[in-house]
Amino acid sequence: MQLFYNPDIKKEDTFFTFDKEESKHIIKVLRKKEGDKIQLSNGKGYLFFGEIILASDKKCQIKITDSKFIAPRNYKIHLAVAPTKMNDRYEWFLEKATEIGIDEITPIICEHSERKIFKTDRAEKILQAAMKQSLQYYLPKLNAPIPFLDFISKEYTEKKYIAHCEEQDKKSFKDTIQKKEDTVVLIGPEGDFSLHEIETALQKKFIPVTLGNTRLRTETAAIVACHTIVLKNE
Repeated sequence: MQLFYNPDIKKEDTFFTFDKEESKHIIKVLRKKEGDKIQLSNGKGYLFFGEIILASDKKCQIKITDSKFIAPRNYKIHLAVAPTKMNDRYEWFLEKATEIGIDEITPIICEHSERKIFKTDRAEKILQAAMKQSLQYYLPKLNAPIPFLDFISKEYTEKKYIAHCEEQDKKSFKDTIQKKEDTVVLIGPEGDFSLHEIETALQKKFIPVTLGNTRLRTETAAIVACHTIVLKNE
């Protein structure tokens, strides 16, 4: 099954028209024609079933024949991850975390961050493509970059964790997290969090955890944290 995505389609719609770019892709690249069936999501939990009634590469229109709502998971994953020096590594994290299952992502700018600028436009497209490829119906929320200290100073209802590499008293992440628990996890840059950042996070009641016995790259640590939570809830 191929899944299309458009945030503008609503549950009460009976017809939907794709924009020119998507219409060209559907008709010219995928060679869809009138009468062909299409499945479409708005990234908010709805799956729409449609039939092409106008097969133009400038204006592809479908008739909505049915729809259903897919309930969200009973837990939420929010990862706050420092942008990596090489942007393609962060993009890899975004893609794989979406495939695994994640709800919210916040790029955090830390003292040791080598990349302090993060552009969200390309990242949004990566999330959309990964959502469609993995046949999911919720598009992860990508927040604007925020300084680390500003992020941890906010109020969170989730259980809060910080994964760092310092030789301090830390708990095993896989043994600490609980099922059906909304979780926010801090993942630092290549140079790890600074001691000041770690201490400040602990003062804000973030629980220090370890993700294993080896030192992981930023993007790997983020994937391990995400996958560990998903496995815990299976």
